[in-house]
Amino acid sequence: MSGRETAGEHPLWGIALRLGATMLFAVMSLFVRLASAEAPVGQIVFHRSFWALLPVLLYLAWRRQLPQGFRTRHPLGHVRRSIFGCASMFFSFLSLSLLPLALATSLSFLAPLLAVPAGILFLRERPGALVGAAALAGFGGVLLMLAPAFVGPRLDQATLIGVAAGLATAATTLAARVEVKRLTATELPGTIALYFSLVCALGGLATWPLGWAVVSPTGFIWLIGAGLAGGLAHICMTEAVARAPISLLAPFEYTALIWAVLLDLLVFGLLPVPLSMAGAGLVVLAALTVAFADRLGGRRKRG
Repeated sequence: MSGRETAGEHPLWGIALRLGATMLFAVMSLFVRLASAEAPVGQIVFHRSFWALLPVLLYLAWRRQLPQGFRTRHPLGHVRRSIFGCASMFFSFLSLSLLPLALATSLSFLAPLLAVPAGILFLRERPGALVGAAALAGFGGVLLMLAPAFVGPRLDQATLIGVAAGLATAATTLAARVEVKRLTATELPGTIALYFSLVCALGGLATWPLGWAVVSPTGFIWLIGAGLAGGLAHICMTEAVARAPISLLAPFEYTALIWAVLLDLLVFGLLPVPLSMAGAGLVVLAALTVAFADRLGGRRKRG
């Protein structure tokens, strides 16, 4: 395959690849959390982005998109996308370093919910009652997730900072997705992934003067693993979209919460506080409702 050729419509393969991507992103998050015990966020961002270049370049070679994969008609678009994406990565890794995997993962699902107030404020959109109620429910879920931080004699500042970082992750992720949508009209998916990894690696490297840690061999394995898992996850997601409609794949994104809960339990022996888990479930349900609001509305009209 070369250029813009796609793999053709194979929905089952597309679903399998999307599930694989979700699992790999969960593994990447696990490696990030493990590495955060030794390395600062900027150092983790550099290694996550630098080592991701290896699978991305191999993917471009497999698709016979080298050296054209380096060519772009919209360099400033890649810069904007990468700045938002890099900011999202910094906030995400900060959230992962302070929160259990399940809670940090569920906060990332707020991106479609944040699009609702953004559309009202900046685009004068008027969402339906279902979308508005879902957005309010989603933010109510965040309050439930925050509740355990206020339980006890002392305020849990780490949880508050982690949730704030998770909210910032969702906001910057939303902005990055808008830029990706624009770029996909003219740019190869591999090109977008390539420049994203390059810019984020440079952004992480810029934090070196602030002080990087000397990590153990095990810590270095976590750093490399985060990059390889993240790069492979991006490739699986790209190939999934080539084989199945995005609307079909969207619900499988939320299986990330299942992986996060399992990894929290198996690796760290953590079970989420019931109130926090209820909030996480509410966020996921609200995000799904917003994602499929049009389809639900259509069914009601036909009924």
